[in-house]
Amino acid sequence: MLEANGLMVFYENMLGLNNVNVKCEEGQIVGVFGANGAGKSTLMYVLSGIMEDIQKKEHMSGGERITVLGQVHFQGRDITGLKPSLRAKMGMVLCPERRRIFKESSVLENLHIGGYLATSKQASETLDYVFTLFPPLKKLSRRLGGVLSGGEQQMLAIGRALMAQPSLLLLDEPLLGLSPLMQATLMRATRRIREEKGISIVVTEQYARPVLPIVDYAFILENGAAVLEGTGRDLLDNEDVRSAYFGV
Repeated sequence: MLEANGLMVFYENMLGLNNVNVKCEEGQIVGVFGANGAGKSTLMYVLSGIMEDIQKKEHMSGGERITVLGQVHFQGRDITGLKPSLRAKMGMVLCPERRRIFKESSVLENLHIGGYLATSKQASETLDYVFTLFPPLKKLSRRLGGVLSGGEQQMLAIGRALMAQPSLLLLDEPLLGLSPLMQATLMRATRRIREEKGISIVVTEQYARPVLPIVDYAFILENGAAVLEGTGRDLLDNEDVRSAYFGV
């Protein structure tokens, strides 16, 4: 499904990723954990192709020089250097950090915007599924995105990503700033997405406690490098991981 090898990202003189290898098999939920600045979002930008756009914008504006090395393969194809829009058409869809919904558009409008890659039938069926997965969104369908709570906005962001018909969903810190109750709700929904739709998922998070129990495999990033990896159960049983990410 997805395999990335030797990923390295240099921001001028700072190393963003240091020889990172990640893999997600079809039907898996893979977790990537690490503190702020560990390289989680940088990894997601490279996988989704957003880093290609960031590089070009920085170059055109005379800003920070960014160098990216390594290879990304998706569905058996080398997509290194492929535009993010083409990756999305192939089925790799990013749900970005901090939601980034269209705040002046309604919930329904946000969802329809996300469905631009879908056929009419797919869009209709997926909309029904999103409302089943996240019932509050149906009641709030006419409300502007900007007035939703943080948890409701995250539901909307995930729903919008599902409207794009992903076969691989990239969730970048979906639990940021949310209550434990909402975190649990979103992790149950994440598991349902995999089980009911067969969508593979890569999820990054700073705090492993709510996420690690649902992942099949996980990586720990520190200072841009993958320092530990294993099954969810392996990492749950690892005393160092429990101390650093569970506080026990």
